Amino acid sequence: MPHQRIRAAIAVKQRILEDTALLERLQRATDACVHTFRSGGKVLFCGNGGSAADAQHLAAELSGRFYLDRPPLFAEAMHVNTSFLTAVANDYGYDHAFSRLTTAMGRSGDVLFLLSTSGNSRNILAAAVAGKKAGCTLIALTGAAGGELGPLVDILLNIPSEDTPRIQEGHMLLGHILCEDVERQLFGNNN
Repeated sequence: MPHQRIRAAIAVKQRILEDTALLERLQRATDACVHTFRSGGKVLFCGNGGSAADAQHLAAELSGRFYLDRPPLFAEAMHVNTSFLTAVANDYGYDHAFSRLTTAMGRSGDVLFLLSTSGNSRNILAAAVAGKKAGCTLIALTGAAGGELGPLVDILLNIPSEDTPRIQEGHMLLGHILCEDVERQLFGNNN
């Protein structure tokens, strides 16, 4: 049984490696983040459940460090303020939690990462609409189909899988590559 899961994970990574269009979109996402940081902007992340954990992980890689001991970058996972999140969920409904925070925090030139394995999470879709209105560059991390989120974003990083764990593993792979490349471009080589 574990062997099958490992083979499935390798197969997804092989499909990512062979998907030149996806890798080109990853480069565009990296370039968007570099441009945003060089312009004094910020990178925001939102997701639910495991995608929230991934969002927080990637924000920490940028705001803390990845390989290099360097200045912090302004990156934040929007679910970490639990008082805000629970208040909005209680007062307006959970579908509005990230859109209200995007409206409060997002500015023209910022990057908003939207993580949803299905691409159909209502609160993530609402955050995309709010982010577009705020002038953010929208980057989605989804599964193969992209869901309803795909057509709303500027850059779609859709992992070629329909299996949630494999999709999330792909999100972390692409996210780590992005963080490493952002750090290298902004602060030097990390060989």
